[in-house]
This record gives sequence, structure tokens and C-alpha cells, in this order.
Amino acid sequence: MEYRFSNKDLRKLIIPLIVEQFLQISVGLMDSVMVASIGEAAVSGVSLVDSVFILFINVFSALATGGAVVAGQYIGRRDPETGCRAAWQMLLFIGMLSVVVMALCYLCRGFILHNVFGDIDDDVMQNSRTFLLIVSASIPFIALYNAGAAIFRVMGNSKIAMEMSLLMNGINLVGIAILIFGFHMGVEGAAIPTLTARIVAAVIIIKLLCNEKRLLHLPRPFVFRIDKMLLKRILYIGIPNGLENSMFQLGKILVLSLVSGFGTAAIAANAIGNYVAMFAILPGMAMGYTTITVVSQCVGARDYEQVRYYTKKLIKLCYLFMIGFNAIVLLALPLILQVYGLSELASQYARQILIYHAVCAVLIWPISFTLPNTLRASNDVAMTMFISIVSMWVFRVAFSYLLGIYFHMELFGVWVAMTIDWLVRAICFAVRYRRGKWIGK
Repeated sequence: MEYRFSNKDLRKLIIPLIVEQFLQISVGLMDSVMVASIGEAAVSGVSLVDSVFILFINVFSALATGGAVVAGQYIGRRDPETGCRAAWQMLLFIGMLSVVVMALCYLCRGFILHNVFGDIDDDVMQNSRTFLLIVSASIPFIALYNAGAAIFRVMGNSKIAMEMSLLMNGINLVGIAILIFGFHMGVEGAAIPTLTARIVAAVIIIKLLCNEKRLLHLPRPFVFRIDKMLLKRILYIGIPNGLENSMFQLGKILVLSLVSGFGTAAIAANAIGNYVAMFAILPGMAMGYTTITVVSQCVGARDYEQVRYYTKKLIKLCYLFMIGFNAIVLLALPLILQVYGLSELASQYARQILIYHAVCAVLIWPISFTLPNTLRASNDVAMTMFISIVSMWVFRVAFSYLLGIYFHMELFGVWVAMTIDWLVRAICFAVRYRRGKWIGK
């Protein structure tokens, strides 16, 4: 049997994806370190706003995944022309939706600050308000950038996304360093470079997609009209994926409101824990993107034997990478906590949750989050969404309140609830995959 992706092809996909994810997360870590120099209130304010923006970004990324899956399936069917039209429809829809979301952010900023974030200190509130007002303007640009990056990845060209990530994060890092340390600005010094970097990245990646020599490109002339057939296919995958991601992030925001009640030290430890935990699951995210690219093309060619082959291969690789990355996190943990300069209580919280997270990430995460990408790329999105949403609300949200408040475990209880959610997902997705009901959807 002739395999669609050689080991060399997989390396060309995986390595740039890991580098891209590493750049995003490491720059995020350095950003948070620089923001931490302003004070714990600044770290807390920025992390609260970021939690809301991640909700929007995840929705747009989910819609982009829907477009990428459809385009990838057309590549597998050797019909790149329709794949190009699907890519354009996805960009057009995401662009319009992101402008609406940006407008709602400005109109509902009072509700976000006072109702979503709950009862927080005045200095945290002021920092949150400033950061929200500036970074809201970047929503359309980060949405378009993520959509463009998804198109490049599904073509098997993850190098472009890596290079764009390097540029965007470089602008962000240098800008924050200059404005915070050079001009002694507060959270404005973190917000302005973020806005600038996202504008630059969106403009460049759209321009690159206009190159008609690429397998997937934006067809000329631009037709600003919805293709109902293609958009329906994209939304068939994108909407359940978007609902799943938005419910996931909404649940995290509700949990974050719970964490806010544990005090500023818990908020800061949770923020740092989230940044470092992202590095720990970095290879898993890269494998997720790889799975979407590989499986969508195999599904388009109706070759389910190769779908199973690559799913097994990529999950094995995911486990190997997760072991390595989490070992690095544990070894570097004393240095990380020292760099952040947190209070003794916040450092104690962060150390506890990150050690626990590393162990669970190695054991559970790949099956919980990489495997379902095979189901999504095979159009089995409804059941994937159902499992994820039910598990999120029952085991992550409800158990966070149960363990955090009723059993007095506070912040650690919230993280335990998160890993219980992982375990339930992993069991359900493994059973769904083995039964094979996703084949032929």
C-alpha cells in the first residue's frame, strides 16, 4: 500500500508546528514575566481579559478548522479548485463574524468586567479595563490570521505558519519590552504590541494566500457572496467544533470567577500555571493540527485504513513528545517560579498544580484531545461535541465548585476537576473510535 504521507512529510508538518506552538507559548511566558514586573494586579488583570479573548479565538479557530477539514478533503479528492473556494468562504465568513464580535466586546465591556470577572480588587479591575479596551480591536485580525494559518497547515505547509508566528511573537515581545521597560508603561505596554502584531500577521498571511501558484489560494476576482453549499459543509464541522470550544472556554471563565474568590495569590498562580501548562501540552496541540491535515486528506480519498494507521502513529508520537516536554517542565519548575517573583503563597500554589498537571498530561491528554481530531476530520462532529460539552460542564465546572469549595481544596481542587474531565473524555473518545461509527460520515 502506498501511504499518502511519508515520514519525511510528517516531519515537515510536525517540526514547524511544534516550533510554532513553542514560539507562541514561550513568548507568552516572557510576556507574562514582563507584565509581572508591574505587579501581581497587572498579571491578574491581563490573565482575566485573556481568558475571555481565548473564548473568541477558540470559536474562530474552530470555524477555521471546519474550513480546513473541508478544503483538506477536497485535496484528498484531487479537487483543489473547490478547496480554494472553500478556503475563501471560510475566510469571508470568519471576517464578517469577527467584526460583529469586536463590536459586541466594546458594547458589553461593562458586563464582562463587572459580571463575568466577579468581585475583584480595584487595581485588578483597572488593569483589566485598560487591556480590554485596546486588545478588543485586534479580534478581526487574529481571527483572519488563524484562518489563514489553518489553510496553510492543511496544505501540509506548516512552515509558513511557523514563520508568521515568529514574526508576530517577535513584534509582540520587542514591543512589550520597549514600552514597559523603556517607556515605563503599565498594561498599555502589553496591549499595544499585541494589537500591532496581530494586524501585521493578518495582512501578510492574507497576501501570501493570494499567490495563485499555491495548491490552496484565494480565487480571483474576490467574490463577496456566500456559497451556501460550501458554507453549509464548513459550518457542519465548524459550528459543533465552535460550540464545543466556546463551551469549553466559557466553563473555564466560570471556573476563573471561582478562582478569583480564592484571592490575588490564587489568581496569579492560576495564570502562571496556565501559561506553563500550555508548554507542557505543546506537542499534543501540534499533533492535533497534524491529525487534522493528514486525516482530512485520507478521508477525502475514502481511505479509512490509512486513517487508522496515521491515527495510531501520531498518538504514539504524541505520547513520546509529551513525556519529554513534561520532564523539562518539572526540571525547570524551580527556575520558572523564581523568574516570576511571585509571593511565597502564590509560588506554593503554582508548584502544586504544575506537578500534578505534568503527571496527568503524560497519562491522559493525548487520548482526550488528539484522538478526537480524527473523529472531527472524519465529519463525526456531533458526537464529539456532545461528549466534550457534557464532560466539561459536569466534571470540570461542577466538580470545580464541589472540590474547590465544598471539600475546601480551593485552587488545587479546580485543577483536579480539570483532569477528571480529561479522563472522562479519553474513555468516551476511545470507545467511540474503537466502535468505528465515525467511518463513512
